[in-house]
Amino acid sequence: KETFFKKKKSHQFMLMVPIHSYFRSIHIVALGNEGDAFHQDSRPSGLIRAYLGRSPLVSGDESSLLLSASGAAARPVFTEYQASAFGNVKLVVHDCPVWDIFDSDWYTSRNLIGGADIIVIKYNVNDKFSFHEVKDNYIPVIKRALNSVPVIIAAVGTRQNEELPCTCPLCTSDRGSCVSTTEGIQLAKELGATYLELHSLDDFYIGKYFGGVLEYFMIQALNQKTSEKMKRRKMSNSFHGIRPPQLEQPEKMPVLKAEASHYNADLNNLLFCCQCVDVVFYSPDLKEVAEAHKIVLCAVSHVFMLLFSVKSPADIQDSSIIQTTQDLFTINRDPTFPGASQESPGNPPLRVIVKDAFFCSCLSDILRFIYSGAFQWEELEDDIRKKLKDSGDVSNVIEKVKCILKTPGKFNCLRNCKTYQARKPLWFYNTSLKFFLNKPMLADVVFEIQGATVPAHRAILVARCEVMAAMFNGNYMEAKSVLIPVYGVSKETFLSFLEYLYTDSCCPAGIFQAMCLLICAEMYQVSRLQHICELFIITQLQSMPSRELASMNLDIVDLLKKAKFHHSDCLSTWLLHFIATNYLIFSQKPEFQDLSVEERSFVEKHRWPSTVYLKQLAEYRKYIHSRKCRCLVM
Repeated sequence: KETFFKKKKSHQFMLMVPIHSYFRSIHIVALGNEGDAFHQDSRPSGLIRAYLGRSPLVSGDESSLLLSASGAAARPVFTEYQASAFGNVKLVVHDCPVWDIFDSDWYTSRNLIGGADIIVIKYNVNDKFSFHEVKDNYIPVIKRALNSVPVIIAAVGTRQNEELPCTCPLCTSDRGSCVSTTEGIQLAKELGATYLELHSLDDFYIGKYFGGVLEYFMIQALNQKTSEKMKRRKMSNSFHGIRPPQLEQPEKMPVLKAEASHYNADLNNLLFCCQCVDVVFYSPDLKEVAEAHKIVLCAVSHVFMLLFSVKSPADIQDSSIIQTTQDLFTINRDPTFPGASQESPGNPPLRVIVKDAFFCSCLSDILRFIYSGAFQWEELEDDIRKKLKDSGDVSNVIEKVKCILKTPGKFNCLRNCKTYQARKPLWFYNTSLKFFLNKPMLADVVFEIQGATVPAHRAILVARCEVMAAMFNGNYMEAKSVLIPVYGVSKETFLSFLEYLYTDSCCPAGIFQAMCLLICAEMYQVSRLQHICELFIITQLQSMPSRELASMNLDIVDLLKKAKFHHSDCLSTWLLHFIATNYLIFSQKPEFQDLSVEERSFVEKHRWPSTVYLKQLAEYRKYIHSRKCRCLVM
């Protein structure tokens, strides 16, 4: 603080001196959201907006007018503010609170960072999840795009550590829920940035602390632009006659919009559709209560793993889980069981009797809680209280649910769920469905691919893929067969496909595997996986430098034709623009001749650089090397 306050005092004299800044502009890019993720109260203004409204160096009338106008948009990708600083300097600020712009529109985000004079990265000290997500995924992208631009990292807010203990089985501890000063300073060192902590958005932190540092960098940017302008003026005075042609920017690439995930909804619908049921729960008086699926129950609970013999007591080594399993459930394999003769002779569902009557009365609500992702804890507590009037019975059932969701060897140290918004379902925190991928445990179907076998679970396939749901429930051979052959797909590609169905994510090894996975997704009509593969291919191609594009063995035209054949319209359109934007590279490749007449016409029309620019460049080079253009000194 002392260092920057000393700098600001020295600049107060600089502001009185006429700076060569007429008709000049400063471009500031602010990235990140300084809002508190754990408290949903919306603040009246953010860091950038508060600075522009309070700074005495920014003209009040113009900035306030533009602030009120731009605030009407409903969650734009970025908000643009315009104001006047130092009296006659145009100040343009792009405030980007959403980091998704780096995923959806790489060209816009790269141009924003590349054209910035100052970059401000904001985050809230109480949102550690977002901080690590930005640090791991987006900071490396910003680091590559930086070009000697000053960066300010602003840590906003007061750390909240005084919370009451909670009864939610999802929370483990309050410790480590805030972003520490050390983490912020380490991030600043990685970027070569200036680190500031703003405990509140008042006049001191906004005007004197943050404003002093920002205005220091603004003055430095003005001085640098003045020196660069003088250099350009000297260079332009040395040329007489034809000026060099101006290369226009390439056309903006089409934006690929990602499809929202419906992973939780798919598994939740599985509970109500009653397909591929392999376990039935009965009350103590042998009345049927609910139907379920072993794979889903085992994915969230070690109690069910022990009950269905997926794991042994020696594997779990937790007495409370073993005791809960013995107290709550028992398996009935008696052939004289009522209704046993009506069950399918092939592979009848497993009969489980719930010993606890109170727990059994709430079982349907507990199953709905598990299938919905096991993070709507407050709703489950309300449902249990409505069915059980006695508070002691309610507490007893809730404790048993906690033990069902417990991780072996860990205590239920829980924090308040009212201030906790789960970002992922429980099976991402506890036992993942990926644990059962390509493993014979609980598997009821086997795929045969290229001479190898891949075990799987019908319940997950039916819930996540409509084509497989029709295949397993219709009048097809696959509905009654355990061994199912798969053609036209490699084993690696099909395993990646199953990985997406089980975990809602995939990571192709390269562009070729992503294209193979896209073809497999189109074959089974999984549209969101198609979009993920399209986005992966686009990201990989965008990150390649020109030299690598020129030397790579990938046939971009063949990629385009496959995208069109498999109805990937977004990718095919983007690839056409990509070929046109890199015309000088791809026009020299032999596969360029394989483009159709329509595709060739499109590429020629949108090519970059254009034929007009190349003609002007040739004329300029001819003039430079002619006798009319000679160095006056020599």
